[in-house]
Amino acid sequence: MVWFSGSANSIMPVTFGSVTLSQQPSRPLTSEAAKTLVQAFISCRLDYSNSLLYGVTDNVMRRVQSLQNAAARLITGARRRDHITPVLRRLHWLPVRRRVEFKLACLVRQALCGQMLTYLADNIRLVSEGNRRSLRSSFDNMCVVPRTHISFGDRSFGAAGPRIWNSLPCGLRTLDISYKEFKKLLKTYVCLYRPRAL
Repeated sequence: MVWFSGSANSIMPVTFGSVTLSQQPSRPLTSEAAKTLVQAFISCRLDYSNSLLYGVTDNVMRRVQSLQNAAARLITGARRRDHITPVLRRLHWLPVRRRVEFKLACLVRQALCGQMLTYLADNIRLVSEGNRRSLRSSFDNMCVVPRTHISFGDRSFGAAGPRIWNSLPCGLRTLDISYKEFKKLLKTYVCLYRPRAL
């Protein structure tokens, strides 16, 4: 857990510094300039290795979420008192916890389709590959979720990825659609139909 809080500590000053500099009245930003700034300094840091944030403490997740909220306010001009959920929806942004789930589901999909490095793809197996018996989960593209004995193991890609994949509706677990279509359907599902993060 120390690494995640240390990582959040190292990211926060740089990115919050970018946000506060751009909010100073002496340097007004156009909407396009704000979007470019957020993409260059904040979004790329949120998306880089964010799957490592799966299962971190709520305190660490709140700190990273506050960074995304500040970026959204910068782009839209929303005040600090304004509720952030409508602002994130207007930008078509997922909250950080859901971004992490989205990325893990995409990584599992790539592993199942053979579009990922083998050292990661070897951690993902379908139930149908390992069973001699005919199980219902064999026909639903369910993944094998390995047993772990510690909570840190539950957060590993080999355990977290299949757990998130198996929680998706059957229509999303099909491997017959393109990756682009899968991402579009997954984002719609995570935004509209997913009541809570895993």
